[in-house]
Amino acid sequence: MVAFLSSPADSGAHVGPLFVHAYGLLYAIGVFAAMRLTAWLWTGRGGRHDLVFDVALFAFPAGLIGGRLYFLATSWNQVPATWWGPFAVWRGGLGIWGGIALGTAVGIWRLRRARVDVASFMDCAAPGLLVAQAIGRIGNYFNQELFGAPTSLPWGLRIDTSHRPAGYEHFSTFHPTFLYELIFDLALAAALIVLGRRGRVRSPGVFALYVAGYSGFRIFEETLRIDPAHHILGLRLNFFVATLLCVAGMWWFAWTQRSRAAAVVGRAGALLAVGWAACSLSACAGNHAQPAARSSGTTVVTAQDTR
Repeated sequence: MVAFLSSPADSGAHVGPLFVHAYGLLYAIGVFAAMRLTAWLWTGRGGRHDLVFDVALFAFPAGLIGGRLYFLATSWNQVPATWWGPFAVWRGGLGIWGGIALGTAVGIWRLRRARVDVASFMDCAAPGLLVAQAIGRIGNYFNQELFGAPTSLPWGLRIDTSHRPAGYEHFSTFHPTFLYELIFDLALAAALIVLGRRGRVRSPGVFALYVAGYSGFRIFEETLRIDPAHHILGLRLNFFVATLLCVAGMWWFAWTQRSRAAAVVGRAGALLAVGWAACSLSACAGNHAQPAARSSGTTVVTAQDTR
């Protein structure tokens, strides 16, 4: 099988004597895109343009620190065994949950000092955060990390042998979960922009939907990913984190909207239950993938399709 997607040969490029890591460059681009989008939405509500950059000056570094701390706390076995290992963010390793939590907390602190409508600003920031996350996922592509289970689908991603997890060395193509998330993030960002500009959702309802929607997608994504992770009851730790945050996001949305959202949240809860069952079955199927067989010295791909 020929993969529709091929992995990059390098994780960056040399610029003179310096090696520019794609992961770091894309993170910076994501931050810039998020600020521009947030500024556009915020000024559309009558807010000050410069406030966005003031908040970003504190919130994004805090998000970087929070994301790294979450990764170190939950995936310490993947940290390079050197003195600089805990700081090696250019090699990947940022937990989105920690990044959003600390970045949001610091951002709210700055907004309170500026004495502006915190809830309204959070709604404006939500689509920008999704765009930044989508751009950041391209960095995972360059690092050949965070891909899913083996697949024979035509858009399977070919991963170099050195980047394949133990037990999967003889598979060649995998689910490009970075691409799945990129598409979902941009789609959800567009939906939240439309919803926010219509003015029918009480703030910070749009931000609550961001938390619930992104976390809901991660429930699905965590059943596909095969990168090293801690497991509880046979499922990845982040599967449970995503589930809790999805439920919390829906509750938060319902609380901000009061009776207006009761029917919507009820339907969302039912869909979540169905999704949980479907994803659990998918996880069980994906965990039974076997190493590829060898024939005449050639690797034969026998990957399961775990859509």
